[in-house]
Amino acid sequence: MFVAPVVVLLGIFFLLPIIMAFWVSLTDWRGQGSPFKSGVPFVGTDNYTDLFTQDGLARRDFMTSIRNNVYYVGIVVPIQTALALGLALLVNNRMLKGKGFFRTAFFFPSVTSSVAISVVFLFMFANSGAINGILSMFGIHGPAWFSDARGLIHLLLGAVGVDNPPAALTGGGPFGLTWWDWLSGPSVAMCAIMALVIWTTSGTFMLMFLAALQSVPVSLDEASELDGATRWQRLRYVTLPLLKPTMFLVVTLGLIGTWQVFDQIYVMSQGNPAKTTLTPAFLSYRTAFKDFEYGRGAAIAFVLFLIIVLLTLAQRWVMRDRDSRRSPWRR
Repeated sequence: MFVAPVVVLLGIFFLLPIIMAFWVSLTDWRGQGSPFKSGVPFVGTDNYTDLFTQDGLARRDFMTSIRNNVYYVGIVVPIQTALALGLALLVNNRMLKGKGFFRTAFFFPSVTSSVAISVVFLFMFANSGAINGILSMFGIHGPAWFSDARGLIHLLLGAVGVDNPPAALTGGGPFGLTWWDWLSGPSVAMCAIMALVIWTTSGTFMLMFLAALQSVPVSLDEASELDGATRWQRLRYVTLPLLKPTMFLVVTLGLIGTWQVFDQIYVMSQGNPAKTTLTPAFLSYRTAFKDFEYGRGAAIAFVLFLIIVLLTLAQRWVMRDRDSRRSPWRR
């Protein structure tokens, strides 16, 4: 009886909309009238199969968004995790003065409006903005951050004289994209968005690591120091193993957040230039609310949900304790 009101609210505002959205993903609803009327075309799994097997613009856009997000996740999650851990170790140092100031300074970007920060970064990364101005002081001609569609790997290859892709990389590739497209690397516009996200999220994860560090018994660190362990050895063999649950939490939240990135893309690039900042979350929104293909937009959202769940389970399997990896039949 006590939990019944909460269960009812969760069912109405959480479970029921998910079921309704899943039904929409099985139809060709165009946003006119109710999607539950008898006249709405039922297409089954066509919205899902079109994203993976049907040649066309829908599959190409979806795979382009997956490629962009893979680079985004692969760069943002490790850097923001390492930066958050480093900042937590810094502000947890007993010899550091002004800890309150540094904690506030590092955490402040996390509580600032992402839309406001995105607009500020747009001015900073403009062609005549502050970033290109700083680069010009060192004799470096800054790129057109939100106009250049080339990926970093392509730019690096072009710098060494490889301007034309090899025929083996342009003749074909999986899911409608050539290998040259898959291996392009993130565009400079995506790199600017990555810098924004790393700067704004590291403070939150720093607090998580800081809370875990403050729960580590000081006696363990002192005992290892008396045994002759260096600072690096104490960090590696004493501190980091005790931070494993927090590390799992931080990486999990980082994976979920980076696969769901939307507001920075919406404000800063709208998926441009040439769809190099297109992500599955923004593609789902654009497909449903701009192209009025609500069924396909919902299908993209559920595929994204499945990707996040699978990656979270895989990460949990990798980071589980060694004892739990043993066969249950062993003693």
